[in-house]
Amino acid sequence: MPLDIPPADLDLDALARRASALAPAGSRAVLGVAGSPGSGKTSLARAVAERVDALSGTPGTAQHVPMDGFHLANGTLDQLGRRDRKGAIDTFDAWGFAALVQRLATDRLDPVYAPAFDRRVDEPVAGSIRVLPGTRLVVVEGNYLLVDADPWSRIPPLLAESWFVATPEAEREARLVDRHTRHGRTPESALAWAREVDGVNAALIEATRERATLVVDGRLPGVAA
Repeated sequence: MPLDIPPADLDLDALARRASALAPAGSRAVLGVAGSPGSGKTSLARAVAERVDALSGTPGTAQHVPMDGFHLANGTLDQLGRRDRKGAIDTFDAWGFAALVQRLATDRLDPVYAPAFDRRVDEPVAGSIRVLPGTRLVVVEGNYLLVDADPWSRIPPLLAESWFVATPEAEREARLVDRHTRHGRTPESALAWAREVDGVNAALIEATRERATLVVDGRLPGVAA
């Protein structure tokens, strides 16, 4: 069962210290951060990686690797007839992401390159993220890390810990509407997408919360979506 800790007892510095302790010098750990769209998981993962770097005093000690780089290309989604629900579990290269996490957990001899997602063009960009051999902590982050179905179920055994970012539904929806309007949707279209696409995905994701090692409140300062 995950451990729920209120934000007053667990701030970003405490989370960074916990994450850093997962990977003593000379080792590597992969930390998984999961959560629904708009929960703040990306902000948390990025902030924890940055704090771990700062605590260590050595740039590259920690690296954030988002799952979003494994979105299928828009052209592929068009061919599959899934473009209108981009972000659903079957609109990602799940096998590719699972293979990347496996390599991140086991390969410390060579740099590992991972794709990122560019919201300006709404497409993944290959080879955008470099994880160096000396990187001790890799923070992988995404919606479906804790889904109990192949190939997603191959990921949790590779993680030193898994954190689930929990945020009330109304706040997640407000964040998503703001995000979608900032990226060009009308307010009406943004609300419809937040409810009819992101909301459907969240129903699946929220059910995975009990599989996490730790539940983190997505309203922590510095964890804005």
